[in-house]
Amino acid sequence: MNPPILLYNTLGRKKEPLRTEQPDRVTMYVCGPTVYNFAHIGNARPAVVFDVLARLLRHDYREVVYARNFTDVDDKINAAAATEGVPIGTITGRYIDAYHEDMRALGVLTPDLEPRVTEHIPAIIDLIRELIDRGHAYIEQEHVLFHVPSYPAYGQLSGRRIEDMLAGARVEVAPYKRDPMDFVLWKPSTPEQPGWDSPWGRGRPGWHVECSAMIGQHLGHTIDIHGGGQDLIFPHHENEIAQGTCAHGALYCRTWVHNSFVTVDGQKMSKSLGNVLLVRDLLAKAPGEAFRLALLSTHYRRPLDWNAQRLADARQTLVRFYTSLAKVEHVAISPDTAPDPEVLEALRNDLNVPGALTRLHVLRVQLDEAATDAARAQAKSRLLASAGLLGLLQQAPAAAMEILAPSAWALSLSTARVRELLAERELARQNRDFVRSDVLRDELEAAGFIVEDTLKGMVVRPARKEPA
Repeated sequence: MNPPILLYNTLGRKKEPLRTEQPDRVTMYVCGPTVYNFAHIGNARPAVVFDVLARLLRHDYREVVYARNFTDVDDKINAAAATEGVPIGTITGRYIDAYHEDMRALGVLTPDLEPRVTEHIPAIIDLIRELIDRGHAYIEQEHVLFHVPSYPAYGQLSGRRIEDMLAGARVEVAPYKRDPMDFVLWKPSTPEQPGWDSPWGRGRPGWHVECSAMIGQHLGHTIDIHGGGQDLIFPHHENEIAQGTCAHGALYCRTWVHNSFVTVDGQKMSKSLGNVLLVRDLLAKAPGEAFRLALLSTHYRRPLDWNAQRLADARQTLVRFYTSLAKVEHVAISPDTAPDPEVLEALRNDLNVPGALTRLHVLRVQLDEAATDAARAQAKSRLLASAGLLGLLQQAPAAAMEILAPSAWALSLSTARVRELLAERELARQNRDFVRSDVLRDELEAAGFIVEDTLKGMVVRPARKEPA
């Protein structure tokens, strides 16, 4: 049996061993993006963080069901569709495709489930009806609202008093509310707005009820892990707990995991400051793997300050790793090699990715120092298996280095590996195996070298010059 995974539970405000309903199965739901624009770096951090957690869970558990939703009906989406004069599906389809493209570039694996709000309207209506029947929601002026005083435990997740919540919440002042903290479950739609028929008239769901309904339909009334950004703790996740608990009379979620904020050069991202960084703009400047490593370089519960140096450091770190891997590209690995125990120990300790990265550097040094092909194979296999838990170092060295640093790739093959290829090619020429000779020439040229046959033997030189 694997050691337990410790996660900081926002609800308990401490690290706790992960508890699951079934010993060999874990369910996880993460709040995904509202798809009215391209993903920004704040959207990318939770996607990458919970991708690493999902990889760890899949290593430790026989079955993992990971769901990350798309909010595809929202006032911002409605406004964008109205501006373009198109249905909301045109807007959301465009940005869901873009989100998938961006996340693939960051090495984020597709979750098992990607529910969309618009595909779950019947489940949302059923949940709201249950809350009304149980006395936790009421109908007023074509709106359905959750009555917060009906749930005395409200505020446990955020740890706020009602007075503090009123001061800090995005509270809509409306005459139809029985209590200022009550929040909308269903609201009416005008003829121009998207809407669905319901027992309370044509309308659309409120933001908070959507996730609770999708969780109930796909993962059950109680889930093991609920994740998202720290900004969602209140009011969104607080409201989810109230809805889910009151509708079913059961524990809503065992462990709440939240990643911290992303700042840019020490400042909060905002449109007014003009510092909202889109993922695809950053991908135009740096490879996705470097972007991913930069996002993982700070512990997920600490604020991440994004700057050019962080990305440059990540890029250079990957160059060092792939340089080492390029030297042993000819060495076969054992695909069933287990990740390094110390990497696993770090990740199981509240997803300590920085600690795991430190251990990866030690594994790289061990690979460099391996004296035999057998030792190299073992070291290489362990390094790749361990890095795979972080979604790193899974590319062929040549392909990765061509993107990360073309000139560095040429230099990485200019010593032992180039000598091996040249010696093998010379032997092929002596044996008049010109087919093999040409294959080896192609391999060298693909790596950025020019090979010339002269009367004095072969001459090899980089095809690209080092930048001045």
